[in-house]
Amino acid sequence: MLAIGRGLMAAPRLMLLDEPSLGIAPLLVQEIFRLIERINRERGTTILLVEQNATIALKVAHHAFLMEGGRVVLDGPADSLRSNPEVRQFYLGFSDHGGKKDYREMKNRIGRERGASAEVPDGVA
Repeated sequence: MLAIGRGLMAAPRLMLLDEPSLGIAPLLVQEIFRLIERINRERGTTILLVEQNATIALKVAHHAFLMEGGRVVLDGPADSLRSNPEVRQFYLGFSDHGGKKDYREMKNRIGRERGASAEVPDGVA
């Protein structure tokens, strides 16, 4: 929070936040993301957020890019990605059907939908 506060002193139009939830207690993570939403809403500051916690990131984002191995595998409005069954299961840990899909099959399917090869090499989980 101190780093965010120091950054706000410069009244930026754009803030880059890299993993603000890393190593933070869950209650503080919730507070930090409420603060991020408030900065965006009240100050109009654009936030470029890099975050592995996809669940919380997709709750505050307007637009999202999901990356695997340094490549964008999906992008679009955060609401759309959050409701996508593949994203829900693969990135958010939710299953609409109660069963689990194979990691390799799901990753390849997402890649095919984007028109790019996202093949997972043998031996990679």
